[in-house]
Amino acid sequence: MPNSHLLFSYGTLQLESVQMANYGRLLKGSKDKLAGYKIERLKITDATVLAKSNADDHPIAVKSNDKNDVIEGMIFEITEQELQETDKYEVSDYQRVLETFESGRKAWIYIAKK
Repeated sequence: MPNSHLLFSYGTLQLESVQMANYGRLLKGSKDKLAGYKIERLKITDATVLAKSNADDHPIAVKSNDKNDVIEGMIFEITEQELQETDKYEVSDYQRVLETFESGRKAWIYIAKK
């Protein structure tokens, strides 16, 4: 895939309905884990995101620096355009960072803004 990115999802982007609404296709991916983060909950008020996810309560990754804290999810391969669409989908409470996962792969993940 030209200009492809790896994206780690631990929440609504794993849902087929959200993938179809966001990208017009189902994403291919594999399970992975990230240590040093924990999941908290975020109340969503953005109407566009609510329409795609059908959920007003989304998980949000928070850096804990505790190696015992582990987030499980999926690493998907997406295009540059799809990464930009994902930036629009994730509300302003999130920021995108590059992390190294248990598999050794580097992927983007959306985490809580400091």
